[in-house]
Amino acid sequence: MALTGRAALVAALGALPVGLLEPGWTGILAVNGPLALACAVDYALAAPVRTLRLARSGDTSVRLGESAEVHLSVTNPGGRTLRARIRDAWPPSSWLPGTEAAASRHALTVPAGERRRVTTRLRPSRRGDRHADRVTIRSYGPLGLMARQGSHVVPWTVRVLPPFTSRKHLPSRLARLRELDGRTSVLTRGEGTEFDSLRDYVPGDDTRSIDWRATARQNKVAVRTWRPERDRHILICLDTGRTSAGRVGDAPRLDSAMDAALLLAALATRAGDRVDLLAHDRRTRAQVQGRPAGDVLPAFVNAMAPLEPELVETDSRSLVSTILRGAPRRSLVVLLTSLDAAPIEEGLLPLLPSLTQRHTVLLASVADPHIAEMTTARGTVDAVYEAAAGTQTRAQRRRTADQLSRHGVHVVDATPDTLAPALADAYLALKAAGRL
Repeated sequence: MALTGRAALVAALGALPVGLLEPGWTGILAVNGPLALACAVDYALAAPVRTLRLARSGDTSVRLGESAEVHLSVTNPGGRTLRARIRDAWPPSSWLPGTEAAASRHALTVPAGERRRVTTRLRPSRRGDRHADRVTIRSYGPLGLMARQGSHVVPWTVRVLPPFTSRKHLPSRLARLRELDGRTSVLTRGEGTEFDSLRDYVPGDDTRSIDWRATARQNKVAVRTWRPERDRHILICLDTGRTSAGRVGDAPRLDSAMDAALLLAALATRAGDRVDLLAHDRRTRAQVQGRPAGDVLPAFVNAMAPLEPELVETDSRSLVSTILRGAPRRSLVVLLTSLDAAPIEEGLLPLLPSLTQRHTVLLASVADPHIAEMTTARGTVDAVYEAAAGTQTRAQRRRTADQLSRHGVHVVDATPDTLAPALADAYLALKAAGRL
């Protein structure tokens, strides 16, 4: 039994004693006279909550930053009209700050034997799976003096997918890919590994591209044009260990790495290459293999959505052995990991020869733009120390990158905003040079 605000106000105006035996909404109204009778009748006429039938429908996935709608259907099988206030509870990260109260609470009237629907609009602030909590219903009597209250568990899950903000860079990289692939009027000269066509020689062409047999047949110099090979294998590896938990700006490094992986996957599938995904720290957290081109991007975002950084040191030996098992023939292995000296020098460097002998390796790392700002600080003693620390950090990252390069690894070190396009450019450069 619940005492409504209206009943409390009437009791106060009538100078009648009101006693709540338990904290919260449940209690007993200790009054005499007409108000007690009115409250009892109002309570008796309130529709029961336990017999209501609830069901959900609506969105099951949404990109981070967008809204999802989840519908809640309430069926009233009883003989009394339901006049209710409903709270559809979800985890706090399902809403933008300050919007939960307005978005999760609904007023609803359901005549006897009928069904009505309310819509809860979610706007999650984090990736991952959001599970619905209880639905709490307060059923009022016709006078609004008393109410029944109860809760129902109505399961539903909304998966919050990575936002793929780097999608805006895809058109420009596709244009460059078409240029490499010979599908535009600008044909590349002497690049790639698959023969595309013949055309007339123009000054500046690489003389090694001259086709002497074709030249002899048509009495003018002809050169071959090439295109990058298709159907190459690319394995994108996300390091989900402790270094991926470090925040750069407003998001963990792992989120920036995911965004870069999505742009590379979208570009590579358009190029006709096969793309797989591996997320690993001490064990494999997610894996996508052997998907057709049209399913690669949906499979990637679905696999990435629930991933969170694990506060453990990445097992480099386990990572490398998993890569070698997942890429039996020569592939492009893209490692999205940290350039911190200790994890690279103690973990990855000793294992690189076994990886680079069989595969082309590209390592991409998220750089903190605040480090560059620190190096320019001047004016005070603290600022000078800050500049020295920033300079030392940048120099250490360069030394680590140089060590990797000496082992045959291509390194991309860029800030969160530029990592995705920089990684796509590195892929295109390898393709143009015939390294894939």
